[in-house]
Amino acid sequence: MGFQVLPPVIKNLLIINVLVFLAQLTFSKSGTFNFDNFFALHDVRSEFFRPHQLVTHLFMHGSIDHILLNMLALWMFGSNLENVWGSKRFLIFYVACGLGAAALHLGVLYFENMSAVAELNSYPPFSIIDDHYIDLYRQVNTATVGASGAIFGCLAAFGYLFPNSYIYIYFLFPLKAKWFVLIYAAIELRSAVLNSAGDNVAHWAHLGGALVGIILVYIWNKTNRRTFY
Repeated sequence: MGFQVLPPVIKNLLIINVLVFLAQLTFSKSGTFNFDNFFALHDVRSEFFRPHQLVTHLFMHGSIDHILLNMLALWMFGSNLENVWGSKRFLIFYVACGLGAAALHLGVLYFENMSAVAELNSYPPFSIIDDHYIDLYRQVNTATVGASGAIFGCLAAFGYLFPNSYIYIYFLFPLKAKWFVLIYAAIELRSAVLNSAGDNVAHWAHLGGALVGIILVYIWNKTNRRTFY
């Protein structure tokens, strides 16, 4: 098949993500349907949680900057992986990383929101809803969107398979992929542990996707050490 600048799975993922983002914008303006409540990922105890959100949230984004950065990263790192593995294996990899990201994110949310859920449940029926109740409700029902978890899996796999390839930071400063991945992972882990308030980033989802990605690529590459670049 040869090297493709835009292999089929990457091309279709880009198209789907853009179409879903346009649908988000359309429904948010019309007010006829709450797209986020139905398709974005929610805490399993949220009234809005649905199992399909484990997959659908991967195709949603919170802003134009969000989708542009994610799609650029998906193309940069995912194209190389699909060219090496083929479309079928890459699609399996991408979905698995996305599910792993969602699983770790939901696991962390379960513990982080434990006290908030308990407080919400302690409110008696038909009680007056105050500001504290509203804050708790928003915390428990906050939506998570984005392909970042799956893309972090692609980044981890790229760093493993192409450790000596150069990534140009801000298109100017060269850094080998293995060091870029390790530094980025360390920053994400620090941010996740410190639980950076107000950054609105699902750091544990990023780490979950990267973890699944590195495990899969290690297993698949165990008997073929010649695919390092």
